[in-house]
Amino acid sequence: MSFALSAGVTGLSAHQKMLDVAGNNLANVNTTAFKASRITFSELLSETIKKASQPTSTVGGTNPQQMGSGVGVAGISANMAQGNIVNTGSPLDLAIEGEGYFVLSDGQKSLYTRAGAFGVDADSNLVDPATGYIAQRIGSVGESDGFQTTGNSNVKVPYDVAMAAAATSQVTVAGNLSANAVSESNPNVLKSDITFTTNNGTVATGSTTVSELDQYTSGTFTSAAITVSGYEHDGTALSDAGLTVTGATTLDEIITHINSILQADDGTDVASLSSGRIVITAGSSGYSKSDAKLAFTNSGDADLTMPGYFEVTTVGGDEVKNINIIVYDSQGGKHTLSGALVRTNTDNTWDMILTSITGNVSDIDISGKSNRRIHDIEFDANSGSYSGLNATTGDSAQFVVTFARDALNPQTIGVSMGTAGQFNGLTQFAGASTAVARGQDGYEAGRLSTVSVNNEGILVGAFSNGVKKNVATIQVALFQNTAGLESIGGGYFVPSANSGEAVATQALTGGAGTIHGGALEKSNADVASEFVSMIQAQNGFQANARTIRVANDILRELTNLIR
Repeated sequence: MSFALSAGVTGLSAHQKMLDVAGNNLANVNTTAFKASRITFSELLSETIKKASQPTSTVGGTNPQQMGSGVGVAGISANMAQGNIVNTGSPLDLAIEGEGYFVLSDGQKSLYTRAGAFGVDADSNLVDPATGYIAQRIGSVGESDGFQTTGNSNVKVPYDVAMAAAATSQVTVAGNLSANAVSESNPNVLKSDITFTTNNGTVATGSTTVSELDQYTSGTFTSAAITVSGYEHDGTALSDAGLTVTGATTLDEIITHINSILQADDGTDVASLSSGRIVITAGSSGYSKSDAKLAFTNSGDADLTMPGYFEVTTVGGDEVKNINIIVYDSQGGKHTLSGALVRTNTDNTWDMILTSITGNVSDIDISGKSNRRIHDIEFDANSGSYSGLNATTGDSAQFVVTFARDALNPQTIGVSMGTAGQFNGLTQFAGASTAVARGQDGYEAGRLSTVSVNNEGILVGAFSNGVKKNVATIQVALFQNTAGLESIGGGYFVPSANSGEAVATQALTGGAGTIHGGALEKSNADVASEFVSMIQAQNGFQANARTIRVANDILRELTNLIR
């Protein structure tokens, strides 16, 4: 009889625990990334009343006679299966679709969780707002830009860090240049980038003297001269010994000197003064390499500002395709770079010239090749594909500009026109010219506006200047046996003796799974299953209670026998 009582007690205890497990699962049915548990039972050690015997030559064998002593809890294990992933719209809510765990630090040790409801604290750390534990990163993403601290694995979301401006170093040009179109052919026209004005604010005329110019700084003139440099119509360099200058020299005299240099060389270009600007016009229409620059030198202390360069207001040639693009100087200043692709007098060959650039330009160096004009851009006569630059010309695909705010550091702007022999940049087919400047790599200074996380777990920052930068890589941990992890509450786990050590990695690597930004993992507790478990626990509890009651009734009857 004692067996029935003790077995019933163990049954009550076991089914009470079963009810406790189901109740905890139901309590956490809406807990982010909660992992439901299940309970398993096993019978307790049986008492052997009679051992088994083996068969003999006269009688057969007998089975053992054993009396069970009840039931015990064999185990309570977590169901580590993934819960459903639901979108939340919050960019710092993260969910893992796979086997990985987020890694956070409490300042002393690492903790692991599937609950990715993150936020940013006052020190720009990516944290679990409920505990303050800091999310950890892996790799060096974000360190070179100063977003993350080398040697510190805490994830920083740099709302307080400014992104420095980046000067444009490359412009990409693509599209078609017509092999057969002929547009209206005009004479090449150069115009000084500055307008000469008088010191009383009016536009200068031919009779205005140097000392009356607003561009003049008073002082002494000692061996002062204006020198003309540049290129003739056919590209031959101009030669000039210089014009002696005093405060009484007029603009007409300067124009006359420029013409003397132009006429002495090829006699086709003519200089004039128009609305305060020096204009050099080719004497005939068609392709022209004309360019000019004026330099003022003085051993005294008087100064005279000369044009930083001459704009090409009209490009001479039979087919010209103009392009424009915004570029940036080293401090993030915006400038509109205007250029033109012009078909040369050589078949299947084009030039690209920097016609103008807005903003305070100190200088465009025209003394060397490729500083202002990219010569001899060649195309295959049969396929129309880009062939590269003519090797004998010695040009590089670049322009060199000096901006006034960084006058000591000329800025080189490379021009990408595609891969030679392919059609991924410029081409030359019959039809219209469609070439455009498609992009450049510079940007102004900015601050972090918004963040998002991609499937690789890379935190991507969108800055106020329109640039997107990788800020950090979220660390993900893998375990050999996730069911062996030990829960410490709050959705956090720590390794146990049977889970294996954490292996640090990132999403989409080694089975770690995919990270979904703007989403959370739901609890994997199933309400219907837990209701069934509760019913089973109740039935089991009632049955064992009935066993105890019946055993008690029998014991009472035995007691009554001696009365």
